[in-house]
Amino acid sequence: MGLKMGTDGFLFVEELLAHPQFRSYSLEDVKRVVDTNDKQRFKLHSHPEDGRLQIRANQGHSVQVRDLDLKPVLAGSTDCPAEAVHGSYLRNWSSIQQQGLSRMKRTHIHLASGLPGEDGVISGMRKDCDLAVFIDVPKALTDGIEFFWSENGVLLTAGDAEGKLLPKYFSRALRLRPTRSILPLQ
Repeated sequence: MGLKMGTDGFLFVEELLAHPQFRSYSLEDVKRVVDTNDKQRFKLHSHPEDGRLQIRANQGHSVQVRDLDLKPVLAGSTDCPAEAVHGSYLRNWSSIQQQGLSRMKRTHIHLASGLPGEDGVISGMRKDCDLAVFIDVPKALTDGIEFFWSENGVLLTAGDAEGKLLPKYFSRALRLRPTRSILPLQ
């Protein structure tokens, strides 16, 4: 797109709004999207040196962002969840059962602390997901898989060396629609 992004993932809002793809939008439009996004996906802040407004995605990057504010999760810490959940689709379940979850071309696999609608859950899960795969976070941590909390409360992992969370870390799987039911892991 030709936009200059810093190592922290921020880019200047004025440059974004000057881009041909975004010229029809205003600063108020940008602020409204940041304020109303149900996944709290974006962050605005003033540049520390010149005060110009900057924006970035809190997670979800398909490009590597070196200096993203991520908080490492440590086994046994108070912020280490017993389980985290990844939303997907039943049409992918057979492949997921065999190969695990993959980050594909993204930097991280996205996980939530619970299902959408549960108290305090800000989920990166798409509303049309019909499959929830639950991950045993402490077990994966014990095996050296790293997890990080993003600024907006999404749990992120790059997975193993191949970018996967293997099925051995699945604690359970749930069909979400049309009615909720437990799926076999094997």
